[in-house]
Amino acid sequence: VQLVESGGGLVQAGGSLRLSCAASGFTFDDYAVGWFRQAPGKEREGVSCIDSRISRTYYTDSLKDRFTISSDNAKNTMYLQMNSLKPEDTAVYYCAAVGRCTMRADWVFGEGVYRWGQGTQVTVSS
Repeated sequence: VQLVESGGGLVQAGGSLRLSCAASGFTFDDYAVGWFRQAPGKEREGVSCIDSRISRTYYTDSLKDRFTISSDNAKNTMYLQMNSLKPEDTAVYYCAAVGRCTMRADWVFGEGVYRWGQGTQVTVSS
């Protein structure tokens, strides 16, 4: 079972990036998949989550206007489109297979993490 992220990089503020998370060894019928990020010196936080089994998407409230999660089940790949990027979006972005996506207050959480990807660095310059 493996998750491989790609698509990170250096972008100027206001720019866009699309992250990909390619899954192998399981399908989106087995698990929900979420995006999480961790900035230097901060705890990992939820960004977005998608559960294809129930056709639902979840977003951390402060990010929902700029980020869009999607999946291509035929390719077993999940995407995160990030627009209008800000320097505070700088972090390592991880995808994870989870038992289910949940919301607590305005934040996305993944319950029952099955596997993490290795992460991809996103750096937004001002």
